[in-house]
Amino acid sequence: MKLGSFSLSLAVKDINASFEFYQKLGFVEVGGDITQNWLILRNDTHTLGLFSGMFEKNMLTFNPGWNQLGEEIDEYTDVRDIQRELKQQGVSLDAEVDETSHGPASIMLMDPDGNPILIDQHR
Repeated sequence: MKLGSFSLSLAVKDINASFEFYQKLGFVEVGGDITQNWLILRNDTHTLGLFSGMFEKNMLTFNPGWNQLGEEIDEYTDVRDIQRELKQQGVSLDAEVDETSHGPASIMLMDPDGNPILIDQHR
């Protein structure tokens, strides 16, 4: 199972203060819209998402079909196949995708400690 790129999505209180802080660590804006309270930042191949008011907890995010720089890759495991495999292994999902659909889709699950994991395919 290829989960694709990995990033940490942070639930921040003040997106401007968080953006300023992470810039000091060398992160630069590569996506998002601060006026909509979300930004994607990168430092080398390390990616952070800053999200204000969108979810309660920090979240692990995987993007099938992308490499660590957010570039499309040819070979990847479709999120519907990931969902099928996880369900076959007895993993409970909090949000599922219609397995007959195609293209962009996402699933959500929790690890044993209650950390949310988003598998979010954009293509």
